[in-house]
Formats: sequence, structure tokens, C-alpha cells
Amino acid sequence: MAGIRLTPEEPEMPVGTPPRPQLPASVAGAGGGSGGLEMASDDERSVAADSWSVRSEYGSTLDDDQRYADAAEVLAAAAASANFPSAASDYCSDKEDQDPGDVEGSMLGLQSYWDASYSEDLANFQEHGHAGEIWFGADVMDTVAVWTKSLCNIIQGGIPSGHDSMKSEVDEQLFSNYPVLDVGTGNGLLLQALAKQGFTDLTGTDYSEGAIELARNLATRDGFDSIKFLVDDILETKLDRKFKIITDKGTLDAIGLHPDGRAKRIMYWESVSNLVEPGGIVVITSCNHTKDELLQEVEEFSKRKFGKENMDEGAGPASQIFRYIDHVRTYPTIMFGGVEGSQVCTVAFQRM
Repeated sequence: MAGIRLTPEEPEMPVGTPPRPQLPASVAGAGGGSGGLEMASDDERSVAADSWSVRSEYGSTLDDDQRYADAAEVLAAAAASANFPSAASDYCSDKEDQDPGDVEGSMLGLQSYWDASYSEDLANFQEHGHAGEIWFGADVMDTVAVWTKSLCNIIQGGIPSGHDSMKSEVDEQLFSNYPVLDVGTGNGLLLQALAKQGFTDLTGTDYSEGAIELARNLATRDGFDSIKFLVDDILETKLDRKFKIITDKGTLDAIGLHPDGRAKRIMYWESVSNLVEPGGIVVITSCNHTKDELLQEVEEFSKRKFGKENMDEGAGPASQIFRYIDHVRTYPTIMFGGVEGSQVCTVAFQRM
């Protein structure tokens, strides 16, 4: 079941802090939200919550209505002029051949939205000491950190694909120096959780300068000065090293919410495939896509790279860029329309 958003962890408000306006949260159906490009009215602006609830209730130093109006104006103007940044010619999206699982664009797919959002979070940190949102909640974040540690056995060839790796013991001496990259790191709290699991070579990137400044401040405050944070856009990365582990908690979701999200997701996988070492792993946590949808997306990326004909003829592992390893099996599940699913999924792939 895709597109169901967990309510973020909300920091406690200090006494006397004025509450900030709350947008109504909604639950999107499988395959994407009901939003679009027209978000002028108050009701229509709530489309931004189709995939994620937008912000939590704590003191705000910025004006919400103005921030949403500004983001909506950027989105509407770009849509009207068909002037969205386009992917390279090899990755241009075909509007006549849309994937049924595509999520409709919203302001949450725009950098301008996240720049304003993290500017607000940074101001709240400086004024009140708030860390900001924990997307998908603290329980999911901690589960991802523990599960990622357990996957290091797969890098060492210790357990086969599909094994419930969370039950496996891991030799900390083998993985502690593995280079880890968290793309779209936001406030960097996932990297702090990974540091608590014993990882020492940790890097977080985000295209928002405000996010990186916030992440650095939080890491310093919480005693994790060794974590490196860099301003970098995963779609146009300037990183010149490879990593054993790449984590993504919500970044692919946000990329998919750009009006040209389908093309940008292809660019995402191209970039990630170049950044992860052969044999390394990529851990994706999503609320907009199911495990099967992510598997299909990775398969389609391999077909695009190697040619559909070769993949259809069963060319074998040599024609795969990523292979599915496992997924988190401990998230709570719900029944909807006779189908069992979870509100969030975490899936691991290994670079071939």
C-alpha cells in the first residue's frame, strides 16, 4: 500500500510557545496523491499533505501562509511556462507513457519548498533548540539504523538474499569503517542513529543549505562532530568518492513529487549507482511506494541501461545493476481494500 504517511515525531513545545497553523493531514491511495499543479486556495494547498503531513506543531518564526503561497506560485508559474528543469535528453520523461505508480507533482518536490522549510527549522532550533521533524517517526529511524547494521553481513557474503538479516550477529570490526552516505539527509538524525550503531565514516548530503547548517548544529550539540555534512544535489552530485552503504529516508519520495518526477527518479538511480561501491548496499525507506513498486523501478532502470531486449531474454545477473536483498519485515501492517500493507517500507538493494 503506497502513499500512506506516518505522522512525524513532534518535539515538545516549551511553555509559552505559540502554536503554528496545522494543515489537515490526508491519507493518499496507492499510486499517488490527488494533488496537482493548482494550489491557490486553502483547501487546494492541503494537497501537499497527500504524501506527507507537512510540518509539526511547534513555534514558528516564519509565516506559513506566505511560505505556501510562495511555493505554490513557483510551481504554478513553472507549470504554465513548461519551464521546469528538464533531465538530460536520455532521461526525458514521456508524458504519453506515464507509469501507473507515478505520484502527481506537488510543492514538496521543489527545492524552494525545502529551502523555506529548513530555514524555518533552523530558526526554531536557534530560538527554541528544536531538532525539527523525524520523518516517518523515531521508531522507523531506529529500525532503519539497526537493520542497516545487520545488512553488513551481506556485504561480507555472510548471509544470502531474502534472509531475515535482523536476527544475524554482526562483527563491529568489519563494518565500523564502512563509508556511509545519507542522501537528502535533512536534519541528519538518521546519521546520528547510525553512529550509535557503531558506524564511524558517515557523510550526509542535502541540496538545501539550511538543512546542512541545521544538521551540523545538531551533530555538534549531540556530540557527533565526526559526521560530515555537505551541500550536494544527488541528481547533480559533485561527490568524487564511493560508499559501501547509501541510505535514503524519504528523498526518493520527494524527488518523485517534482512535476517531472519520473525523469528525475531515473537520474536519481543513475547517480546512486555511480556512488555505491560494487557489492555495496542501498537502503531506501519510502511512504509513497511499496516494496514491489521499488523493485519494479530498479528493474526498469536496469532495462534502460542494458536494453529491454537483453533483460527480457534473461541475460542474468551480469545485466543487473542492483539486486534485491531484503526488506524490513517488522513494521506494523494494516488491511485496506482486502490488501495487507504497511504505512512505510524499507528495502535494500546490492550493487552488482
